[in-house]
Amino acid sequence: MFLHDLNPTVKALTIIGLVFLLAFLFDPVTPLIYICGTMVVTFWFGTFKKKHYVYYFLPFLLFAFGMFWTTLVFTDKSTASEENLSLFGINFPAEDVWVATSLGLRVLAFATLSLLFLFTTNMVHFILSLIQQLKLPPKIAYGVLAGYRFLPMLKTEFQQVLAAHRIRGVNKPETWKEWIVQYQRMAIPLLAGAIRKAERTAVAMESKGFTGDRDRTFYRPMKIQRKDWIFPLMMFGMLGITIALSVYFGYFSFYGGEL
Repeated sequence: MFLHDLNPTVKALTIIGLVFLLAFLFDPVTPLIYICGTMVVTFWFGTFKKKHYVYYFLPFLLFAFGMFWTTLVFTDKSTASEENLSLFGINFPAEDVWVATSLGLRVLAFATLSLLFLFTTNMVHFILSLIQQLKLPPKIAYGVLAGYRFLPMLKTEFQQVLAAHRIRGVNKPETWKEWIVQYQRMAIPLLAGAIRKAERTAVAMESKGFTGDRDRTFYRPMKIQRKDWIFPLMMFGMLGITIALSVYFGYFSFYGGEL
């Protein structure tokens, strides 16, 4: 799909720019419209399991509600308001509810942009793009890439160590103390295995001529093409249309030192 074929660096810089602009918007309508638009773009131009998107989105939803509620409860009560709204049996000034809703929806706007990048970007291509487009030092980049590749292996090794303990008669922990002791027992073989893999990887890279030089050839060249510029134009254009609609209907508000 379209989003998966974009240059990861262009996609990442676009999202960073959008997050920066959204951070200065202070009304709930603009981020709400943009959240809906970002979700439409993600589902329409991306290919992934939709239920996984929901699973990842739920923690952000809880965090946004926490931001909304704490802002509402701990807001300064010294300013009186003519209009009050009742939430969960408690009366709050309408202005405070407006501000709290704005902050909560802004968190969700950041979340939808982050999930767009997460579900439509190959992390290996992203690291290679950082090396080739943003000149990230190869020593750092390949170290991060090796660590990223080790994560699935650690999960497999953890399951193997757990199965070995079961075969040797180690009972399943039932209390918190037993759980802590078990994980301490597993930490040593997992750490030893990770160190061995790191040493083997370092020897293999050195034997194949890896020196960390910037001037090198790449098996997967990452280039910025014309189609890559469609994404920032589309996302920033959608934000501009959203702001224009908010201004037209009188909802738009820019951050002016509130809170």
